[in-house]
Amino acid sequence: MSTSAIEPGTRLSDRFRLEDRVSESDGATYWKAIDEILARPVAVLTFAPDFPRVQEVVTAARAASRLTDPHLTQVFDAAQDADHAYVVSEWVTGDTLADLLSSGPLDPERAAGLVAEAAEALAHAHEAGLYHLCLRPGNLVWTTGNTVKVLGVAVDSALYGLTTDQPGLDDAEGLGRLLYAGLTGHWPGDEEEGTLPAAPMTDGHFCTPRQVTAGVPGYLDTVTIRACLPESRRGQGALSSPAEIAEALADVARPMPISIPYGSAPSVTTSASPSEGLDTDRRRLTAPQHLQPAVQTGPQGGGNVLNRALMTAVVLLVIVAVGVGAWTIGRSLGSPDGQEAQPTPTTATTSPPAQAQAVKAEKATGFDPLGDQEEKAELAALTIDGKPSTFWKTDNYNSAALGNLKDGVGLLLDMGKSMQISDVVATLGEAPGATVELKVGDQADLSSLKTVARVKGASGKTTFKPEQTASGQYVLIWFTRLPADAGKFHGTIYEVVVHSPGSA
Repeated sequence: MSTSAIEPGTRLSDRFRLEDRVSESDGATYWKAIDEILARPVAVLTFAPDFPRVQEVVTAARAASRLTDPHLTQVFDAAQDADHAYVVSEWVTGDTLADLLSSGPLDPERAAGLVAEAAEALAHAHEAGLYHLCLRPGNLVWTTGNTVKVLGVAVDSALYGLTTDQPGLDDAEGLGRLLYAGLTGHWPGDEEEGTLPAAPMTDGHFCTPRQVTAGVPGYLDTVTIRACLPESRRGQGALSSPAEIAEALADVARPMPISIPYGSAPSVTTSASPSEGLDTDRRRLTAPQHLQPAVQTGPQGGGNVLNRALMTAVVLLVIVAVGVGAWTIGRSLGSPDGQEAQPTPTTATTSPPAQAQAVKAEKATGFDPLGDQEEKAELAALTIDGKPSTFWKTDNYNSAALGNLKDGVGLLLDMGKSMQISDVVATLGEAPGATVELKVGDQADLSSLKTVARVKGASGKTTFKPEQTASGQYVLIWFTRLPADAGKFHGTIYEVVVHSPGSA
């Protein structure tokens, strides 16, 4: 296949089907594509036949593929042969910093939080000997999964042929410019930057953030000056690496989702600017279910209906009471000695309710039917070994929604035979934010397992109690949302205890 013949619909390596051109510049083209094996969108970079730096870009992409920080774009594949060359990376959806600044500067703490997470991610890249060197507002994304993502580490510098003798200082300056932009809505650079206006100047120097925007905290003004405004430092030392930027912003609150007040349940339309692996389609975002107002399902006179029902119940109770009283008086008057005939006492024999007993599972398996079938299978048995210090955990994902790769992943217990399940007690990790379901059935197949309980915000010791009778041979603890832990997203289970009143 010749690179000159690449068009929408082209399939690379019999796997990646190109769909839409996102951007094209100087012989390199970004595409939105589909990974037909994993059925997910990916970003693909292809090259014109005369592109001069193909080998450098592919080499940089292969090096970047070893980075595991969830705030850095994940590279999935990079290939070069006589027929074609390409780089496949994560498809990121969300708003770039430029998008976020379209209506003016950000709240100072939010701007600092975005840059702080970007600085930590780049510090990890620098530890691996990889750099960015061309940070722009389009490289910093607040994703639809409510996380920060830095695009283009190592790949962009190779793409544009950038080199430096001081990568730490250059990336620190790039982070400082991003912070300046977030605080002021202006770009402090010699070159133009998209729709952002140039930073104002005084005496031939860029104004500091506090000179441009009222309300910028002094410490953020200082961090920005030390990172990218050498003329205004006045003896203060430069921040010379992403790690130093991250340390300077260590106490800043990390960015949270922007709250949207909903009077009803509207739809919000957003768009993203073209960037590496960044979704540029128009998207419809519907208010989450828990934010939607309660819906009145009955007619407007529902309150009157309820009142009438209560009144009817009260009248019936009065009638019953009067009837019982009349019957008692009649029995009393009809007795020869004037005493009410006493019924012959009887002894009722009732069996006590069956007490639930702990039942040990015969086998535990990491269950990943929507992925590679197994999820840390070698650790699964540690959840039923009776030792609270051992644990099983999922793989690390890039977001709470399992990186948008699958709907869930979990731990499957084989009880050895079908039995009634009273409840399941699972000791989870302490990090909050997990959504976990309990599924039960007689076949180890996701479609055959029925959801019988669900807990949102689960952490620590969690009891899953079916609302209705549940029975089966297989018990599945199924994570549909993962908690964050040290910058990564994974679910953890230390111990599982299944209770049953007896075999089904």
